[in-house]
Amino acid sequence: MLKLEDLEVYKAALEVGDLVWAIVDKWEFFAKDTLGKQFTRAADSIAFNISEGYGSFHYAENRNFCYYSRGSAFETKTAVVKAKKKRIAV
Repeated sequence: MLKLEDLEVYKAALEVGDLVWAIVDKWEFFAKDTLGKQFTRAADSIAFNISEGYGSFHYAENRNFCYYSRGSAFETKTAVVKAKKKRIAV
């Protein structure tokens, strides 16, 4: 069985979280305090849910955490759309 750190999806999720953090860190206070906080939480949640599911004992529980991770990925995508509409640098 692969270790968590060897999963490509986990590696990609970690990169997304780091990238979003670097982007939001440059925003003005209001954008960072409102959209930015939710954006970074959603992006970080992708990897967090993958790792929590990986550490679970049952396949069904792992599957549910993968679904949560997918939901966080969609939330992150929506944050990109909202930032672009508000003309915040992404």
